[in-house]
Amino acid sequence: MKPIRLTAHALGYLSERGTSQLEIEDAIRSARWELADRGRLECRKQFQYGTDWNDTFYATKQVRPIFVEEDDEIVVITVYTYCY
Repeated sequence: MKPIRLTAHALGYLSERGTSQLEIEDAIRSARWELADRGRLECRKQFQYGTDWNDTFYATKQVRPIFVEEDDEIVVITVYTYCY
């Protein structure tokens, strides 16, 4: 199993986008990978959220990391989150 490394950009947006490194790693390890723009990869995974975000309650959030698979590691470029 390859290690997963987050770029400085991805690390810088974790709290702003309401996710964690553990959720990103879980998504990459368990969700189906798809092709994304510029030859990158992406996947999506739903997580129980059950809290407020910007004064609105959301039960679920989706974590969508954008990453590349290199020979010796997986590098996360950025991550998006969507609340439902």
